[in-house]
Formats: sequence, C-alpha cells, structure tokens
Amino acid sequence: MASSRSCLLLPNPSSIPRSPPSSSSRALPGALNRRRKRDARRRRSLSFDGVTKWGLATRSSLDEVSVLDPPPPPESGLLATSLKLKLLSAVSGLNRGLAASEEDLQKAEAAAKAVEDVGGLVDLSADLDKLQGRWKLIYSSAFSSRTLGGSRPGPPTRRLLPITLNQVFQRIDVLSKDFDNIAELELGAPWPLPPIEVTATLAHKFELIGSAKIKITFEKTTVKTMGNLSQLPPVEIPRLPDALRPPSTGSGEFEVTYIDSDMRITRGDRAELRVFVIS
Repeated sequence: MASSRSCLLLPNPSSIPRSPPSSSSRALPGALNRRRKRDARRRRSLSFDGVTKWGLATRSSLDEVSVLDPPPPPESGLLATSLKLKLLSAVSGLNRGLAASEEDLQKAEAAAKAVEDVGGLVDLSADLDKLQGRWKLIYSSAFSSRTLGGSRPGPPTRRLLPITLNQVFQRIDVLSKDFDNIAELELGAPWPLPPIEVTATLAHKFELIGSAKIKITFEKTTVKTMGNLSQLPPVEIPRLPDALRPPSTGSGEFEVTYIDSDMRITRGDRAELRVFVIS
C-alpha cells in the first residue's frame, strides 16, 4: 500500500551552482586588518601627544612655578614700593622732623613728591575706609620750627622746658567720624622723682570735603597718666571760651595726597607735610 505521507524534496547543496568570489570580497579581510592597525597606531599617537606630552608640560610648569607663591606685583607697584622706601630713608633719624635741617626738609619734600606722583590723585569719596585705623606719625615738616605745635603755636622743644615728645598717633574711625590726635609725652619732675608719662588725646570730629580734603573740628582734650601712675583716671582739660580761643584752634583742614594700606601722606593748610605709617 502506497504511503500517503508527502515528502518535501530539497535540492542537494552540492548541486547548487556557486559564483566565484569577487576580488573585493577576497580583499575585505586584509583591508579590515590594515584599517584596524592604522587606527591603533593613530590612537597610540593621540594618546602620547594629547596626554603624555601635556602631562609632562604640566609637571614641568608646576616644578618651575610654585602655586603657593603670590603673583609678582605690577611695575607701578614695584616703583611705588621703591619710592616709599626712599621716603622712609629720607625721614629716618630726624625725630619726626624735630632734628631736621633745611637740607633734610628738601630731601623729604622731594621723596614725598615722588611717592605722590606715582600714586596719582586720591579719591576718598569712593573708599573712605582707607582712612580707618591708628596711624603713627613718622615725619612732620612743621616740627623743624622746634615747637610741639608745629606750624601752630606750641611749647618749644628746648632743654629748659622739661617736656619730651615721644610717639604721635592719629586714630580715625570712619563710622563715628572720630579723629583723635594722640601724643605721648614725658613731663620732667623735681629730682629724685622720675619723669611723669602722660598721653594727651585731642579729640576731633572730621568730615570729607570733596574727594581728598579732610576738615577736623576740635571737641576736647583728655590727659591720662601712664606708667606708675596709670591707675589715675583721665583728666579732661576745660575748653577755653570761644571768645578767648584763637580762631585757628577750633578746626583745621588738610589734604590726603597719598594713601595705601600702610602709608599716608598729607599736606596741611599751612604747607605742612606729614608722613604716617599704619600702626
């Protein structure tokens, strides 16, 4: 009995005619290999140029310049520093101007003028905080008059009068507008008593006029003993009535001609040159 199952006859693979491979197909594996090798060489080249060389340059620059060192100041800053040192040298040894000769006055004037020129115009209206602090007087041209009042009336600095001027300061508070002139003095006492050390504080209020001019108005004078008598309370010297007080003692004006973080130069209303350093 013949089988009813039908069979699907598939052709014999060996009997299927095949076309010969093209030249491009035969060359494909070799081209891929060459391309892969070329890409590998390119990656190695990029790795060396873009990473290794850059890393070497970075390490070399770090070795030569320390990141902790501050950047060098600009040329104008170096010049200002040099001129300030010359000014300090010109006024050193002059006892704040009390021992200055005419030649010393001229040298100090020229040195101060050089600092003022390199600093340019001062504008305190934009940055009044520059005045803030305690400033030590290192030179006053008016002290060459041999009086403690400078260009104003004051006691003479002679040996017959037992008053020795020590340090002089200006204490400025830009918030309260307090402006105090502080003088440390030694008052002679009868032998065998030691000199009496006192600090005299001339309190003022100040206001800015324009961009660099300061006007101060006197308020009071306070004297405080120091040293062995420092436990004594301060004494306020009574103020003279307006009718008896000279017109120039109540106020004064000066112009700030140079100021930075550690030095201030001023020109007074009586052509007085003053040099201060921050204390």
